[in-house]
Amino acid sequence: MTENATKKIAANAVVAALYFVLTIALGSLSYSAIQFRVAECLMLLCFFRKDFIWGLTIGCFLANLASPVGWPDWVFGTLATFLSCLFISYLSPRMLLAAIWPVVFNALIVGAELTFVFGDFFYLNALYVAIGELAVLAVGYVLFLLLMRNKAFMAALKPTIHLPAKW
Repeated sequence: MTENATKKIAANAVVAALYFVLTIALGSLSYSAIQFRVAECLMLLCFFRKDFIWGLTIGCFLANLASPVGWPDWVFGTLATFLSCLFISYLSPRMLLAAIWPVVFNALIVGAELTFVFGDFFYLNALYVAIGELAVLAVGYVLFLLLMRNKAFMAALKPTIHLPAKW
């Protein structure tokens, strides 16, 4: 294994751990119809590095193991994260568009998941999930705009795509 591959694996392990710890530590906010999963801010890391798709997806899956919804969240919640990461990495020329994908995918997929599990109205579930996701991603968007100005942060992040980043 090359040194570069080892560094990417280690960086993804750190991202997965951060996602997991933030979600579990704020569990009461992370697992409900109106969820404010603060770890979702990390999704914007995929705007800078495609390889973070794996760390975020694994972190989400591990965090979803603690979900009161059970296996549907393991599968569909993780799928929403994976698709969001893909769209952020490959279809987002600007960070503002990147911040929208998690809102859309989580509203549709997690909204459907909650409807399947609890039998509520899909549109209401999708709206609740979208509101929480939008709030968290708005904060994440502003946070990353500020962090992009920090040369030390950008050097540590080692971005490989979207340089110079467009907000």
